[in-house]
Amino acid sequence: MPPPRTEPSPEGIVETTARLHHRPLVSDRPVVTLARPDTRAVESARPRRLAVRLHPRAAAAAVCLVLGLGLIGGAVTGSWLTGEDSGQGARGAFAVAGSLWHSAPVDRFFPPTVDGTDAGPGGADRTWTRIAVAPDSGCQDAFDPLLRQALAPVGCLRLLRATYTDATRSHVTTVGLLFTRADAAAMGALKRRFEDGGLDRRTDLMPRPYAAKGTVAAGFGDAQRASWTISVRTDAPVVVYAVSGFADGRTVSEPQPAADAMKTGATTAPAQAGLGDEAAGLADRVEAALRKTFASATEKPS
Repeated sequence: MPPPRTEPSPEGIVETTARLHHRPLVSDRPVVTLARPDTRAVESARPRRLAVRLHPRAAAAAVCLVLGLGLIGGAVTGSWLTGEDSGQGARGAFAVAGSLWHSAPVDRFFPPTVDGTDAGPGGADRTWTRIAVAPDSGCQDAFDPLLRQALAPVGCLRLLRATYTDATRSHVTTVGLLFTRADAAAMGALKRRFEDGGLDRRTDLMPRPYAAKGTVAAGFGDAQRASWTISVRTDAPVVVYAVSGFADGRTVSEPQPAADAMKTGATTAPAQAGLGDEAAGLADRVEAALRKTFASATEKPS
């Protein structure tokens, strides 16, 4: 039979507890102290969120930039889709100018009256009145053979001509607009050829006049040609020319290009009569009207 269990007295419990608190704990196991883990490498590997505060103005500018790039991209994409660029736009305007011969009224090309302020010898004023308009035609009989050959590379689409007389009705001048089949490059090449070779000054390369029956220009033929000028345009497929002579039908043995007849001290019959000024002055005014017509036809609506 086991001995009876005795409960420890309160005094014994207190004494035992006191001994435990003051007795050092000894263990056979080594004590390992764990240092605080280094989390810097882990934190550096984590993606960081960039918190950027933009000033309101800077934010608005950024929005505008994005929208602007979008509009530019859309415009570029649109030009790719439509096949339009600055070069093609220029080619389109060139083609429009070349087609005006059958759409613009004749008065736009050859006004009934042309004022030439300071267009005469010594800066005298001139006024020219249109007396005849030739039916639009080809170029077969409009030029001397060598001139027709020189113009052949650009082709002949249509030829428009009109004949004018001055206020005294003593001079007559035919102005012509040759609409070619060429592009801008071909017109540029033709202009260089005329300038480099002096083709606009040769007496065997002259345009012919339009002698309208029943007018003061009825006797204006090849032998009556006194002065002329030829201008090859590069902004449109057009060659502008003018040829002048006396209204009384007199023959001119030494025709002279307008640029030479207008020089100071020139003593030829065309120079003394001011026929170089007649040809150059009228051609310049008709060419200016032509440029205005081109600009009106090719400008884009706003």
